Amino acid sequence: MNPILTCIIVDDEPLAVKLLESFVAKTPGLELVASYTDSVEAIAAVRSRHVDLLFLDIQMPDLDGMELARMVPEDTRVVFTTAFKEYAFESYEVSALDFLLKPIRYNKFLAAVEKARKWTFAANAQTASTENAPTPPAATVGWTAEASTIFIKVDGELRQIPLDRILYVNGMKDYVVFRIDGERKGLVSHLTMKAVEDMLPPQRFMRVHRSFIVALAHIRSVDRNDCIYIGDEIIHITDAYKDAFYKYLESKSVVRT
Repeated sequence: MNPILTCIIVDDEPLAVKLLESFVAKTPGLELVASYTDSVEAIAAVRSRHVDLLFLDIQMPDLDGMELARMVPEDTRVVFTTAFKEYAFESYEVSALDFLLKPIRYNKFLAAVEKARKWTFAANAQTASTENAPTPPAATVGWTAEASTIFIKVDGELRQIPLDRILYVNGMKDYVVFRIDGERKGLVSHLTMKAVEDMLPPQRFMRVHRSFIVALAHIRSVDRNDCIYIGDEIIHITDAYKDAFYKYLESKSVVRT
């Protein structure tokens, strides 16, 4: 049985609020906590009681949706509802779950709710796993009981990626590209390389370049010019990362010549 998701609607247009309220009413497993046409009034409600989902207009007087989105708790997912598609890129900066362009159709609304349901299920499962896992000894605190997958946001939705299929991650300014074994096209996500480093288990992934993190199990070879051959890519190990990488090779009984 699907868990009940709670939501709040914030939009300064009463007709837009009524439409979203009608969508909520006919969506199984979705419960409306409150609706607001005043974004300032909505702040206290969003902060004082937990909701899973916030349907939020962007262009509003006094406090716009982008500003309000930065104030909500991390476990409240934001779905922007707006008539202006130029805000789509900016919505990634506040980790919006989805971006619905007005006039909103019910099938698009329903798809956003399903994304929220999947995200909430994954987050709850991860929390339960963490709470129920035995505490490892001090020397092995970290990734001893690591998960086998991660969730990354791609094109506005969360994608579950098996760790053993990631070949490498390539950083490009404010984005990263996950190269996946067996997939021709990389998965682009709005993340920093530091965030990806923190996300991936260090026993299985290593940064070898400012712009590359590699999956150690997928390395085919390393040549005398400090180049890693992995997938269809040749990645040069830069000086800042050489010591750590070759210590890893030595730990695997590989002699550097």
